[in-house]
Amino acid sequence: MVGKKISSELVYRSTDTLVILSIVLIASVYDPNYDFLNGYLAAGLGASLIFGLVGRFTDIYTSWSGRPFFRDEAMRTVVTWLTTFFLLVFIIFIAKSSEQFSRVVLVGWLVTTPFLLVLTRYILRVLLSHLKRIGIRNRNIAIVGITETGLRFADSINTQPESGLQVAGFYSVDLDTANLPSNYAKIGNTEDLLEAARNGTWDQIYLALPTQNQNLSSQLISQLADTITPVRLIPDNFTHALLHNKYLEIADTPVLCIYDAPLSVQHALVKRAEDLIIGSLILFLILPIMAVIALAIKISSPGPVLFKQARHGLRGEEFQVWKFRTMTVCENGDVIKQATRNDVRVTKVGAFLRKTSLDELPQFFNVIQGHMSIVGPRPHAVAHNEAYKVLIPGYMQRHMMKPGITGWAQVNGWRGETDTLYKMQKRVECDMEYIRSWSLWLDLRIIVATAFKTLSDKNAY
Repeated sequence: MVGKKISSELVYRSTDTLVILSIVLIASVYDPNYDFLNGYLAAGLGASLIFGLVGRFTDIYTSWSGRPFFRDEAMRTVVTWLTTFFLLVFIIFIAKSSEQFSRVVLVGWLVTTPFLLVLTRYILRVLLSHLKRIGIRNRNIAIVGITETGLRFADSINTQPESGLQVAGFYSVDLDTANLPSNYAKIGNTEDLLEAARNGTWDQIYLALPTQNQNLSSQLISQLADTITPVRLIPDNFTHALLHNKYLEIADTPVLCIYDAPLSVQHALVKRAEDLIIGSLILFLILPIMAVIALAIKISSPGPVLFKQARHGLRGEEFQVWKFRTMTVCENGDVIKQATRNDVRVTKVGAFLRKTSLDELPQFFNVIQGHMSIVGPRPHAVAHNEAYKVLIPGYMQRHMMKPGITGWAQVNGWRGETDTLYKMQKRVECDMEYIRSWSLWLDLRIIVATAFKTLSDKNAY
């Protein structure tokens, strides 16, 4: 198994290095002061080394199975290259060697390389996926426990042959909770399992054990520790939820944080720096746009330019969110009616602002003040919070992080009117997924996705 993983990574690293070196050496031919050995070859080798090191942090050499290519791997590859290039330019500048390089060659190298890196990686992904679909480089696995969790996992593998896994069958254990369909084979009991694990019969073994018998699970896991086969656990829903929580060690005792602040002090500082730097830059750029919008609102309908409404922020603290007024009313009481399609309260200018999300621009002042972040769970009106916290378990956990101007729910299509409980549940699910998996990289992805999403969003009105 280790050999297969290393070979895949080696293919990607070798291809990346070949692309980076080839482009700079081909481009260097157009430099009238061309120096193959002392200049561009050294730069190409240096860039390849830096790219490999940065790639460790951007995870471009981890398994790509299940990851979307253009929204994930391609973007990571481009960011890795841009970071590599600017680090290399900085090193060249510090070494006082910039006169050896043509600016035209460097710019051509900068622009061309990411396209070819993404193209070659896409070709490799298609090729490796095709090999796995036809059974080459596949891994045979066995599932322990005839349970709904195990059957669901097996069905998922069968619908995604590019995962490179093939289910050989199921081992039965005490207290199995499901019936085995005819398309899956029963290949033995626990004694057969232990013998196969010792002999290395399967590439991997997946445990989908019944939750009713914890003693059996503990005993079986302990026995499998003395075998040579990789063993993995498929968690049930409850265990899956716990695995997303972090651990602490207090007085030499491991403690699982069920409900806790998702960001460490260091990460909170990084996110605040992100808000201040990016927020200030965006606010500076949009000030002229905001002035035009304010004038349009003032001319088109009577009433204030800005609309302020009470919202719950970090840890449920109330603050006043700022928006451009888009309606003929300014509701901020115990009962607030959401905007609906063709809502008569929405002004003509307001309809355009809501469709394009330009009504949210004043919230960058909330970001600078520290009440909001650029990215986070969208803040709901206090009246809506009071209603939904009764209907949706864990709803208020959204307030463990600062609310945002945009969020993971918004770029995944759960923006706008929540006229059914299901829509709000999906929004909350996305919010909790974002809170559990926060990273600076994820924030940047959401910001870029929002810029494109708002231009074609049909849920905003």
